[in-house]
Amino acid sequence: MENQKILSAFSYLSIFFAPFIVPLIVYFVTKDADIKRHSIRALVSHLIPFVFGILFFIVFVFSTFSLDPTSSNSTVMIIWFISFAIYGIVSLGIVIWNIIQAVRVIR
Repeated sequence: MENQKILSAFSYLSIFFAPFIVPLIVYFVTKDADIKRHSIRALVSHLIPFVFGILFFIVFVFSTFSLDPTSSNSTVMIIWFISFAIYGIVSLGIVIWNIIQAVRVIR
């Protein structure tokens, strides 16, 4: 029972050192359905900032193409700032959520 809690918590806390690898390994190595459920939840939560990062990178790249060297580009800078702010808030929220889930699993 204690090993199950540790593996489940380890899946959530792996966001700090190996976000995609650890939950996948735990999922394929274990046979316990509860641990598999936690590892999938951890993997999905680790993928969310990655997907947001790709989306905001695309916004950054396409907005760079629209830059006109003769204009002030304040609209583009606002879009960049909002994109990075949203990315930061989402990433911080996901990290906090993973820590809370790891603590809940251990209890």
